[in-house]
Amino acid sequence: MSILTEAQAKAILDKVIAFSTADEASAQLSGGTRGNVRFARNDISTSGIVDDVELAVQVAFGKRVGTATINQFDDAALERAVRRAEDLAKLAPENPEFMPAVGKQTYQATNTFSKATAALTAEARAKIAEASILPCRDKGLIAAGFLEDGNTFFAHANSNGNFGYQRSTVADYTCTVRTEDGRGSGWVASNVQDVAAMDAGKDVQIAMRKAAASADAQALEPGKYTVILEPAAASGLISFMMNFFDARSADEGRSFLSKQGGGNKIGEQIMDPRVNIYTDPAHPGVPAMPWDADGLPRTRTTIIDAGKVANLQYSRYWAAKQGKPETAGWGNTIMEGGTKSTADLIASTERGILVTRTWYIRMVDPQTVLLTGLTRDGTFYIENGQLKYPIKNFRFNESPVIMLNNIEELGRSVRVEDGSFMVPSMKIRDFTFTSLSDAV
Repeated sequence: MSILTEAQAKAILDKVIAFSTADEASAQLSGGTRGNVRFARNDISTSGIVDDVELAVQVAFGKRVGTATINQFDDAALERAVRRAEDLAKLAPENPEFMPAVGKQTYQATNTFSKATAALTAEARAKIAEASILPCRDKGLIAAGFLEDGNTFFAHANSNGNFGYQRSTVADYTCTVRTEDGRGSGWVASNVQDVAAMDAGKDVQIAMRKAAASADAQALEPGKYTVILEPAAASGLISFMMNFFDARSADEGRSFLSKQGGGNKIGEQIMDPRVNIYTDPAHPGVPAMPWDADGLPRTRTTIIDAGKVANLQYSRYWAAKQGKPETAGWGNTIMEGGTKSTADLIASTERGILVTRTWYIRMVDPQTVLLTGLTRDGTFYIENGQLKYPIKNFRFNESPVIMLNNIEELGRSVRVEDGSFMVPSMKIRDFTFTSLSDAV
């Protein structure tokens, strides 16, 4: 019962809505199958599969809200869940920011499902792990990694007549390769909707080369450097920044997008004119569900247009309070890039640093989005367009906003580990490294 058809899901949700005596009721039904395989020290260590379906019910009496969840679907169990939610609602204080359920919406289905990923078996997962392990064994390197895939569905309905149903799949793979003495480390990740697009045997070669090449890392003085950020490294900072594109936090003075004296920076130039960022649920590289958590339809929306702030997210409550149109929560983020590869960016660099991965990123100052974190799994010094030698990892203190004002060049935009982002590799000047790290 892990995957319900649209008809089966609607039948359950219709019953739930009919059982409710509240002023309004909403219900969400989600579930599926998730499989995984983990490997370490060049051997498979665990393999698993999880099947689950869950129903969440929310009801409201006026502005009093109650919720309940259940994973039984006979009529008696469904009614118990509804009554539990209603009992809780009657006990709850009024929510001053309560918004009624959306009315009936029209959704355009997006291509979030792959038959090949949905059909993955334990044997197929083991083959992907084997494709990572065997080359490392042959070269005296040590591989550790994790593959997780999901075949899921999501359906929602409310007492205003709204309903939506869609299936989705994803396969997420990461692999870390170390030298036997632990002094060299390489890393690679792949996140795809269609597992046919995944090639672990090819990907692991990148991690192997970086592990072998990074074993004799030299110390480089901290400071400001030109850096080449691979897409995975850039996404760690860019994705953190995108959390601040909320109109309320900007209007209330809690964001780098807050305007001095009140309001927000919509229409202002805040980045290099080459920066263009948008969201599009139908994007073929990172398709997203066609609705957000409130059931609002997602549409293509420009976020940054030639370095200017074009749009912020207005929640339903904040939109009503500010007299603005409400906007659906973004399901993906695409930053446009150029046509060059990371190798091309390296070749055009006289002196700089290649960063494979940014890790353990934490906030320092929300007003400037100043972040701190570490490089890891392959950091190299570039001289005259070539990787000259491996260097010890750094701690950095950098704002992605400042970083995106210091662009030298952008590479091709690719889907990254998160699965909802497309980010280019990028050459950035004056990137700030503050200290050395002994981690590999």
